[in-house]
Amino acid sequence: MQRSEATASALPDQEYVEHVLHSMINTLIVDRTGKVKAVNHAGCALLGYHEEELIGQPMTQVFTGLDPFQGWANVELFYTSKEGKRIPVLFSSSVLRDHEGEMQGAVCVAQDITARKQAEETLRQQAEELVRSNAELEQFASVASHDLQEPLSMVTGYIRLLAQRYRGQLDPHADEFIDYAVEGLERMRTLIRDLLEYARVGTQGKPFEVTDSCEAVLQALANLRMATHMAKAEVTFDPLPIVVADHAQLVQVFQNLVANALKFHGDAPPQVHLSANQEDQSWKFSVHDNGIGIEPKFAERIFAIFQRLHTTAEYPGTGIGLAICKKVIERHGGRIWVESSLGHGATFFFTLRADMIAESRVIRRCPPKNCSSSPLGSS
Repeated sequence: MQRSEATASALPDQEYVEHVLHSMINTLIVDRTGKVKAVNHAGCALLGYHEEELIGQPMTQVFTGLDPFQGWANVELFYTSKEGKRIPVLFSSSVLRDHEGEMQGAVCVAQDITARKQAEETLRQQAEELVRSNAELEQFASVASHDLQEPLSMVTGYIRLLAQRYRGQLDPHADEFIDYAVEGLERMRTLIRDLLEYARVGTQGKPFEVTDSCEAVLQALANLRMATHMAKAEVTFDPLPIVVADHAQLVQVFQNLVANALKFHGDAPPQVHLSANQEDQSWKFSVHDNGIGIEPKFAERIFAIFQRLHTTAEYPGTGIGLAICKKVIERHGGRIWVESSLGHGATFFFTLRADMIAESRVIRRCPPKNCSSSPLGSS
């Protein structure tokens, strides 16, 4: 609560004062006894009274128990209109004093914040609904990981047994049909596993801690060593910052983005480069590749769950990897996007807050010995 005062000086003519008064938002002027001396049209409309019903009446008739001479500044409160309706307002008052400093009255302003309160209530309800929805998703993921995988494993086992015992002994097309069945079951198993991983991003994430993003990249590349070797890829990165993050989930983001670059490469061997720059209060990370690129019109779609731009025959996968990246980065208060054009590679960007690290750690970089810019996993 802050006290604000205005000194009453030589007053302009009455017509000018009334013009100023009625151009303001809901305003009352009270005298030194706390009685309403003037009220503008907006104030009358808000309070539900006619002007003559308010003039000369104690201001406490409308704002019960409120002392206008206390010098209120943007205080949220409710008042009861003439019809008995409770209306939320943002209330402020300024004490009027004469040249000798004697209190002469106060100017009171009440801004209707009904729309804001309704919006806050809507957001609260949406937050509760989101919590409920996430809980249901987690419950579904638990069912998917246990109840669905058990019969799936049994069916897969019998199909494989059928293939082993009767391959070449049935109809000429039977072997082909069996292979299709096994392939479909394996895709379903992968889909269930990825869906479970997506569902648990928010519910099973670890607390944020000071994390060396260089170490996260090195761990991601170690996990991708075989894929990098098979693709004959070159992966390089600049010195990367210390951040506050869920280390395991940051590894997951780097791993998904680099794996994406290895998968969607063109005729030339994949070349991937990672870097980071500080912009305002965020670190802006980038993962650039020389792959097949993405049409700009699909730049948003690729981050939605199950959204794929290619068939599984062209590029295997479930279409959940980038959705997981998006969910992880949003959990960290950042955002992720891509800049690309078809046939000219792609650069994925994501941000992490830099202001979460106290003192000099904001600009601290991981040691150069952990950030070799030479190819990794290409030999």
